Amino acid sequence: MSRLAAAAAVLLALASCSRAGAPDGARVIAAETFLADIARQVAGDRIAVQALLPPGVDPHAWEPAPRDAAAVAAARLLIVSGAGLEAFLSPLLDGLGAGGPRVVEASAGLTPRAPRMGEPAADAGQGEIDPHFWLDPLNVIRYAENIRDALSELDPAGAAAFRANASAYAEKLRELDRWIADEVSRIPVERRLLVTNHESLGYFADRYGFRVVGAVVPSVSTGSTPSAKQLAALVGVVRAAGVKVLFVEDGGDPRLARQLADEAGIRLVTGLGTHSLTGPEGAAPTYLAMMRADVRLIVDALGAP
Repeated sequence: MSRLAAAAAVLLALASCSRAGAPDGARVIAAETFLADIARQVAGDRIAVQALLPPGVDPHAWEPAPRDAAAVAAARLLIVSGAGLEAFLSPLLDGLGAGGPRVVEASAGLTPRAPRMGEPAADAGQGEIDPHFWLDPLNVIRYAENIRDALSELDPAGAAAFRANASAYAEKLRELDRWIADEVSRIPVERRLLVTNHESLGYFADRYGFRVVGAVVPSVSTGSTPSAKQLAALVGVVRAAGVKVLFVEDGGDPRLARQLADEAGIRLVTGLGTHSLTGPEGAAPTYLAMMRADVRLIVDALGAP
């Protein structure tokens, strides 16, 4: 049994006792900060939602500590984005067994994207599922609906409120979608080329008319390491496509990206907050703010000749 699984087994017994005496018994945890914010929009003031990961952390590389096992063991509902993004939780949940929280995948029901011809994953024949559904705001409407249903099961008396909150949030997401499309229209079509530190912007690209040229780490996870041959090939692809900018997300290691940008003679732009919110004083304290900040960064980088 792993260290986390053993810790979870002990903490499960303690958490079960504490839950039994809790008046509301409605402790809800969302894996990532952006997901916690989405859940809070649906929960309103009826149920508090806690994020498991701290701000600024890459979920692809994060490993839970025993205190995180305690938080999950004490929860009645655990919200994950799904599609393999939270693989780090598997040992912890296995340790909790049937006594752990109910787990809901916010992305359930969404169809994973198929890489387009010319994208690295399509050319390499990779079969990875891209979990970054939330970077298309219209997909987040489904997130809100799945969370609404899970919260309604947890707190049936709040079902009407959750339904109203999810509906109001869906309209904000549609408004965000319209705003992004308008902002992106400022970028000439031939300049809508995306190279990132890993393959994360596929759903965003599909929705708003970008072409994914490549990624420093040729995977939907940041856990793998590219070979020298792969990096050299990407330099050639970047030059041939006329790419001018390489984007690096917060929480990612910029060293290989900086090396590639130098070799290809392109600009390195950091600060995309695609996987995590900032603190309350930062530029992206909510999912809506994160998307707006990222779009401004992309438009500013690609919009000017």
